[in-house]
Amino acid sequence: MQQTSQVKVHSDDSKQEKMEAPANPDPLGSGSALLSSVRRQHVSIVPKDKGFIHEQTSPKTIAFRNRFYPDISDEQWNSWQWQVSNRISKPEQLKRFLNLSSAELGAFQQLKTKLPMGITPYYMGLLPEDEPDHPLRRSVIPTLHEFVVMPGEENDPLGEENQSPVPGLVHRYPDRVLFLVTDFCSTYCRYCTRSRMVGAGKLFPSELRLKKAIEYIRNTPSVRDVLISGGDPLTLNNERLDWLLTSLREIPHVEIIRIGTKVPAVLPQRITPRLIQMLQKHHPLWMSLHFTHPDECTPESYAACRHLADAGIPLGSQTVLLNGINDSVDVMKSLVHHLMKMRVRPYYLYQCDPISGSGHFRTSVQKGISIIQGLRGHTSGYAVPNYVIDAPGGGGKIPLMANYVVGREDTNLVLRNYENKEFRYPDSAGN
Repeated sequence: MQQTSQVKVHSDDSKQEKMEAPANPDPLGSGSALLSSVRRQHVSIVPKDKGFIHEQTSPKTIAFRNRFYPDISDEQWNSWQWQVSNRISKPEQLKRFLNLSSAELGAFQQLKTKLPMGITPYYMGLLPEDEPDHPLRRSVIPTLHEFVVMPGEENDPLGEENQSPVPGLVHRYPDRVLFLVTDFCSTYCRYCTRSRMVGAGKLFPSELRLKKAIEYIRNTPSVRDVLISGGDPLTLNNERLDWLLTSLREIPHVEIIRIGTKVPAVLPQRITPRLIQMLQKHHPLWMSLHFTHPDECTPESYAACRHLADAGIPLGSQTVLLNGINDSVDVMKSLVHHLMKMRVRPYYLYQCDPISGSGHFRTSVQKGISIIQGLRGHTSGYAVPNYVIDAPGGGGKIPLMANYVVGREDTNLVLRNYENKEFRYPDSAGN
């Protein structure tokens, strides 16, 4: 049963109390600058961009807060700046919440992990204390397996660096570009395609760099679709994100702007009234969300997606197929059913990219095809994602599916349905 408290929406001109977060911690409002400007202790922050006090939360989150953050108010807990500034990023912090396995401890004993660790207190509350193999825990806690490099794995398997005309911009398809605005995420996924760069300060959202990318888009009339990603672009503050979206909207040939983010799953507090109000100015605006497992579909995530959908933003989900995390029909069906109820269209199911040290996360391709077969016909068509491989070397997304065409008999096309029954379609025009 979910605990219910009074709903409270903070107005933007409410009185600020105690220690206020820097109004503009760096020229473009990156989350990394906020971390460096505010101490990592449990500081009291009541920011200007105040969020929703969520009406519902899970008993698990309530118990976690009572145990580890008893003195943190609802206002602080529901502040995205407080969540970011109090991320768990060091092993000594992690040991406060989890009993670490030997594989987890071993990762921290290495001189340096390829990808830094960062977990919001909210998301930490979803991780079990004594289950190192739990799906959410495996997805964000480093292990020794990350240091095992398998044949065929590369730091940049998709060849993004070779398709980057200016720093932070990937132009792979003729009519669209991938715009990497920051390398900062509030929570780092251990299977991240861009683990070579995220969290390393290599893509700081400086005005000069972003203007160069915008100028490239302005000078390339074939570009009609811009996907803003990173890192997580929603870790930029509202003012800088507004500046970025406005700059792109001023380009006549840019028709569609998309934002790729995992914020609704790991930092739902970021979806604030002011953010929603700002985003609505820039339609047509789409969002690609990243949900991995049904346990991420909490009351807070439901609320975040509801606010975005109510603002007229079409939502799609991009899920990575991960060994031992979501690689079963039952788990995937539960996830896509949650997403549909959250008004999020399950759009892509990605085969895990062969980044260095990802072997323990990757499944066979046949496993992915079998999962799609287990969904198609057994649930709503809207709930079945497109299973794709992002081709190594920059070949782009290639769809994969079971072969439902058995063959031909005279003028009939022989087809196999989801129940493995054969049917014949009169296809005389195909001869």
